[in-house]
Amino acid sequence: MWNRLQRYLMMIRIFLLGGGYSRAEYLKKRHYFKAIGEHVYLQPWNFGTEPYLISFGDNVHVASGVTFINHDITCMMFNHMDKKYHYKLRQGSITIGNNVFIGAKSTVLYDVKIGNNVIIGAGSLVNKDIPDGVVAAGVPCRVIGSFEEYQHKLVKEESE
Repeated sequence: MWNRLQRYLMMIRIFLLGGGYSRAEYLKKRHYFKAIGEHVYLQPWNFGTEPYLISFGDNVHVASGVTFINHDITCMMFNHMDKKYHYKLRQGSITIGNNVFIGAKSTVLYDVKIGNNVIIGAGSLVNKDIPDGVVAAGVPCRVIGSFEEYQHKLVKEESE
């Protein structure tokens, strides 16, 4: 009961913090995640029940509504249904590299590694590893372009 109350109080504090950079710094000081780098922006305020399984690199920006899921509890349903076997909880880590943007309302599942220099489009379902240097989007998430090409496109638009 006490742990649950502490978790809810922590979520309220996270929610009330001003911006994404201050939220990330607060969570970093409290060792809330497995690891968190420098210059991290976290718009979400709920990081699921196992934030200690999430690692953020440097210069990571996570937009609002992103969900991190570190477990699969279908075992509970199977254990109730099938008394012959014992099904184990499946859970795993989420590792996010350096220079990563994750778009609004995306979902990142367990046992996923997002590489360095990656952009994840809004509304994506990241259910497998994403390699370095790509733009990926969709349900399920797939590579749709290169990080470098996207960066050059933005530079070109600014100079016009």
